[in-house]
Amino acid sequence: MNPLTDTQRAILTLIAERISEEGMPPSQAEIARAMGFSSVRAAQYHLEALEQAGAIQRLPGKARGIRLLQPHVENEVGSAVTPDTGDALLLPILGRVAAGAPIGADAGIDDHLLLDRNIFFPSPDYLLKVSGDSMRDEGIFDGDLIGVHRTPEARNGQIVVARIDDEITVKLLKVGKDRIRLLPRNPDYQPIEVLPDQDFAIEGLYCGLVRRGR
Repeated sequence: MNPLTDTQRAILTLIAERISEEGMPPSQAEIARAMGFSSVRAAQYHLEALEQAGAIQRLPGKARGIRLLQPHVENEVGSAVTPDTGDALLLPILGRVAAGAPIGADAGIDDHLLLDRNIFFPSPDYLLKVSGDSMRDEGIFDGDLIGVHRTPEARNGQIVVARIDDEITVKLLKVGKDRIRLLPRNPDYQPIEVLPDQDFAIEGLYCGLVRRGR
């Protein structure tokens, strides 16, 4: 997508916020008022630029005919705004998650993918790319995109994305009376035992995967 001006980014954020809060985009007149433009024509000019940049699609003949195509924008306080996509989920792909050994958890957004929400349970908040084959007996292979439902809690026997001392990994959670272990699903790998002095947290639950062509 072509670089946007600060004004165009502000309009894009306004559109995303209105869709998120009210279920519909603003009209051109509302955009003009919100941005302090002296005429609707100025709003039209910026909407044309956003469409040319691939951020939106304008639908002819509709008063609020704006479809948000850019999947991720930041609002004024820096929180993510993801447009409503009906029966589909528009999910960010975050870095890589190791299925052989933990890797750094400082994963940024690599891309977005639009998927049918019915292939996951529970509904995921993001996708992580698996690195390694330690979960192969669960059908999770190197390069797969796993859906992750963000939650700090999990039950014994669930597959989780866990953080250990600022590293993340996907494993089977095993909770004992006096210890927590993260189990691989490949006999070539050893379980990870969480030590008392380690910073450990559940980042989310595994809720399905996507295997793209390689």
